[in-house]
Amino acid sequence: MRGLLVLALLLAAVACLAEGAGECGATPPDRMALRLAPCASAAQNPSSAPSSGCCNAVHTIGKQSPQCLCAVMLSNTAKSSGIKPEVAITIPKRCNLADRPVGYKCGAYTLP
Repeated sequence: MRGLLVLALLLAAVACLAEGAGECGATPPDRMALRLAPCASAAQNPSSAPSSGCCNAVHTIGKQSPQCLCAVMLSNTAKSSGIKPEVAITIPKRCNLADRPVGYKCGAYTLP
């Protein structure tokens, strides 16, 4: 009987963790995309230098996971804000982020 109770509690804990375990943890990518506001011009124009605020935002999101960064850059919020995924995907390189996931597949795009 005690073993069943432990098993039930364990299953409940796993269910709670799974519920908040999206690409960006408990924060939906569409909400996380709001943090890319400083990247607006750099994500639309490949020759626009990303600001330090943009690079900091991309670095922070990318540290969470490459999956999170990818989900944010391809999110509906990012797209409706005018962010071009094919340009946004180049921001980590343009920011000279040493720990960027080079070669990571992000939908139809690959991080340079």
